[in-house]
Amino acid sequence: MHAWLRAAAAAILVLCAPLAHATALERFESFLHDTRSARAEFEQRVYDRDGKLVQKSSGSFEFRRPGRFRWTYAAPTPQLIVGDGKDVWIYDRDLDQVTVRRMAKALGSTPAALLAGSAEVERAFEFSEAGARDGLEWLDAKPRDSDAGFGLIRLGLGPKGVEAMELSDHFGQTTRLRFHDIVLNPELDPAAFRFTPPKGADVLGER
Repeated sequence: MHAWLRAAAAAILVLCAPLAHATALERFESFLHDTRSARAEFEQRVYDRDGKLVQKSSGSFEFRRPGRFRWTYAAPTPQLIVGDGKDVWIYDRDLDQVTVRRMAKALGSTPAALLAGSAEVERAFEFSEAGARDGLEWLDAKPRDSDAGFGLIRLGLGPKGVEAMELSDHFGQTTRLRFHDIVLNPELDPAAFRFTPPKGADVLGER
């Protein structure tokens, strides 16, 4: 599975307006049912199995349910990921290369499904409360599909909803995301969720 799915897809996960004394699971369920669209900025850090920082990146994202999202890495390497409801497009600007996959195959039990998918995502994950840490209430999401490519997604919920996310893959690598400047249920331009490969770019994958 492409690395972006284990990390980036993560993003669209963002924010729900939490209930005052709700559990982490109740807050997340509220997010699934009440948040139809969102946009935010993010910072991403990747650590190896020894806890050493190996990558830093930042960017923005926006999504509209079901299955439409736009995930933009601004630094250090420009990259664009667009889900149009049917296909997922990954554009590497430096390589001038586009990879495309069918949405059903690219998502499944992935972080992206937690973000831009429907409430049926609850069937794809096993959820459990994970206690409090760093001022947030944590919720563990374990994929029911053993071939998901990662072992666990941990969601950190605070006053603004999902404010942090941690993904652990099967190689001992951990990806941590922090969200800020979150806007819930904004009006979004439908064109943001369409992608046409640039002229001359190499296009790989399936449609």
